[in-house]
Amino acid sequence: MWEEVVAREKAQHDARDFRAALGCFPTGVCLVTTLAADGRRVGLTANSFSSVSLDPPMVLWSLARSASCAPVFRDAEYFAINVLSARDAELSSHFARSGEDKFARFAARFQAGLGGAPVLDEAAATFECHSRHRYYGGDHIIVIGVVERYAHSERAPLVFHRGRYANL
Repeated sequence: MWEEVVAREKAQHDARDFRAALGCFPTGVCLVTTLAADGRRVGLTANSFSSVSLDPPMVLWSLARSASCAPVFRDAEYFAINVLSARDAELSSHFARSGEDKFARFAARFQAGLGGAPVLDEAAATFECHSRHRYYGGDHIIVIGVVERYAHSERAPLVFHRGRYANL
């Protein structure tokens, strides 16, 4: 019993320390959005976005398997990656919370994209994707999509580093 408790505490400590180490790597900040089968707009803040391939154009992102919206994204045919601009820290924080209609407050800033996935007006970049593959990676789901439409601007991106927002 005691060894089991110590092992759990060690694992929790290691997870926090591992997260702190990962935080040393600055990342961009995205809103990943989709339209659920029941017509609800669903979205979350993510920084686990990366390119996979130029030909065909493919990207990936990941989300916690425990996230309340994980089943929606697991089953979604389309999703959008909205790369946030430096002015969107409040929007990022809002979408990082769970349990509310995240779009109600910012509805005017989104348009329906491919498959109904919400696309953010005035994002630094947007990628509208058809879901191609989903893989389990530990406690996360890795989602790979084929980019069917994209746009980009000269807006400076929002950056996340060591647990805080930063600007370039």
